[in-house]
Amino acid sequence: MKPRLAWLGFALAFLALVPAATAANLVSGLSQDQIEITSNYTGTDLVVFGAIESRGGESADSPRDVVVVVRGPDIDMNIRKKERVAGLWINRHEVTLFGMPGYYYLASSRPLGQIASPDVLARYQIGLSYLQAARYSSASPKEDRVYTEAAVREETKAKLYAAAEDGVEFLSYSLFRVRVPVPAGVPRGQYTAEVYLFQNGNVVSAQSTPLFVDQIGLERRLYGFAHRSPWVYGISVVLLALLLGWISSLVFQRR
Repeated sequence: MKPRLAWLGFALAFLALVPAATAANLVSGLSQDQIEITSNYTGTDLVVFGAIESRGGESADSPRDVVVVVRGPDIDMNIRKKERVAGLWINRHEVTLFGMPGYYYLASSRPLGQIASPDVLARYQIGLSYLQAARYSSASPKEDRVYTEAAVREETKAKLYAAAEDGVEFLSYSLFRVRVPVPAGVPRGQYTAEVYLFQNGNVVSAQSTPLFVDQIGLERRLYGFAHRSPWVYGISVVLLALLLGWISSLVFQRR
């Protein structure tokens, strides 16, 4: 009886290991891990590339999809709702969204609705429709959703949020790449490039790589000075403008 139990236990352990052994593995990387912002920066493209390592037992016809999400540093957004009062449109209500991504770009191998269920997409916040703030200043979940959708619309207009449901380019059965636009108005800070591998509607592998967007040289010093001492920076700019105006007036008087 004991040998049968031993064989049964061995068989159960082997079956438990089979899914992990047959699942595909994901390897990804970035064309650059730091983007330097200068005074003449007008935007650039970042390339996310990777490969799917197939393991034993996986057929070439196994359905699999790749989703790439690039998220910017978290910021707080104040969203105001206008209402008509006595014929005038004024801001009557405001909700603060804490911890929203300052930049969000998604690329997938096909439409998200064909890749996974809404529950899975919401769990990983994959897709503009499933973005959520870390917390809200209001206490109404329905109101939170309305203000989040408004924030997503505004960021999309500013080209800081975007989604390309055919943005993953497969170079072969295993190799893929994604071109991610990084416009000039992106916030500075640490970003993350997240790559998800889906099979049969589930995430079977994922990888996250950090990315840094920062200013260099004189622009960096001015940016840091403006954020460390905003009042001193503002007064300095006004005084510099007055000085330049006075100097230009002297030059034109001599002419």
